Amino acid sequence: MNPIILAADLVAILVLSLAVYFRHHGRADLVLAYIGLNIGVFGTTVVMTHSTMAAGLGLGLFGVLSIIRLRSNELSQSEVSYYFAALVIGLVCGLQPDPVWLAPTVAAAVVAVMWIADTAISTRNLRQQVLTVDRVIFDESALQAHIEGLLGGRVRQLTVRSTDLVRDMMVVDVRYSVPPRSSSSNAVRPAQSNHTLEGAF
Repeated sequence: MNPIILAADLVAILVLSLAVYFRHHGRADLVLAYIGLNIGVFGTTVVMTHSTMAAGLGLGLFGVLSIIRLRSNELSQSEVSYYFAALVIGLVCGLQPDPVWLAPTVAAAVVAVMWIADTAISTRNLRQQVLTVDRVIFDESALQAHIEGLLGGRVRQLTVRSTDLVRDMMVVDVRYSVPPRSSSSNAVRPAQSNHTLEGAF
């Protein structure tokens, strides 16, 4: 095992999970999951490259285990992307390709892209929520104004999932942005009103 590649893998996954993911999302449980996945993939890949086991069988087992793990809990798409980034870093470094600088370069590129993309999204204060509204509003402009008043932000995309005329309610999927200074105060507004918050991330 090349110590340079091992060090590159460890540095890359620690920067990705702690400096990038935890800084933006703050879930400590997934930090440990990303590190464990990366180290597990790296170690198993190193063993496979020095054994007679078919590489296709080993990678197939990785795919099955990853799918089962990802489906065991509900995760946002951004958290799933970090899973794949951690897996790619561990796999590339574990294969130890020639020349020796190739794996560290790929690992650094993956971390850099994830950092740039997540930072760009975070600075725009984008949010997504699925709301159950206690009235039916057919006029799209009026519905958008009503949702913006509740959330205190600018609606960028509004999709009506269902409309119940009997119970006078509708379910809407909202993508919106909030002012930076009011992000924390607006986060609790839907829960304080008579509109039911079904899910958000």
